[in-house]
Amino acid sequence: MTAPDVPKHCGLLVINKPRGLTSRQVVDQVEQWFPGHRVGHAGTLDPLATGVLLVAIGPATRLIEYAQEMPKTYRSVFRLGVVSDTDDADGRIQEVANAPVPSRKAVTDALGRFVGEIEQIPPAYSAVHHEGRRAYEAARRGGSVPLSPRRVVVYDIRLMSFEYPRLQVEIECGKGTYIRSLARDIGQVLGCGAIVEELERRRIGPFRIEDALPLSASQTEAEAPLRPATEALSGLPQVRLPDADFARLCQGQAVRYFPRDQALLEDGRECVALGSSLLGAVVAEWQAERHLLIPRKVFRDILPKTTTTSG
Repeated sequence: MTAPDVPKHCGLLVINKPRGLTSRQVVDQVEQWFPGHRVGHAGTLDPLATGVLLVAIGPATRLIEYAQEMPKTYRSVFRLGVVSDTDDADGRIQEVANAPVPSRKAVTDALGRFVGEIEQIPPAYSAVHHEGRRAYEAARRGGSVPLSPRRVVVYDIRLMSFEYPRLQVEIECGKGTYIRSLARDIGQVLGCGAIVEELERRRIGPFRIEDALPLSASQTEAEAPLRPATEALSGLPQVRLPDADFARLCQGQAVRYFPRDQALLEDGRECVALGSSLLGAVVAEWQAERHLLIPRKVFRDILPKTTTTSG
């Protein structure tokens, strides 16, 4: 199998999004750094929010869906005693009359109620679709669309500081979790209301705020920290195959595979297959009983990670 030509720029860029810009505006800036390349991002941040925006360049955009599945870490300041139509400080804010001032214990207890698998209704101003329309489009026209609860996972909520009316927390959560909804629902439990006043995304999987590039960087500075595209697949188990088997996977054929530690692979779940020297990666389904890797998605135009993993 002949290795494909890898485009001049193919990889991932960790941007530190400034407050006041949309995620689309950040992508517009990145497109100026990499003209002629496809650019996409993994996980929208509201204009109020700052922090990690993972941007994919060139063929790496095909891997965005996998990065979106990675766990995320946020730090947020909730303002208690108020509510807003957007559930954050960018909306129309209204004070809650006779709002009680909760104790620290009441706050801690309330936070604990939202750890684990929970049901959450997205904010009225969100990109959630209902009957072909986005919720925020109806909200901006003064209307609304019925939004159903969604199951999301919150791994942890840590109380960092509390001095009424401000509550600072650090949240680790899974895909699809709205921090604005968490603030709103926690405020309801406390009986005083709450909105997001500040929000910073500090991590998406292995992509951290400490490694993020400011949007004020030059084009040369932007090219230097491009990370391998396959880091977007780092949330999946990885296996290393002989080139002959890897080539067959790339051609859509299932291959036999006998892992040294079968516990590392879960029956029926996806993993990432890499060749010994060939470029590319294949997302494959592992069928334990048959000892088969079934190719699901082939990425021949991205560079593999240089480190080997379990196999």
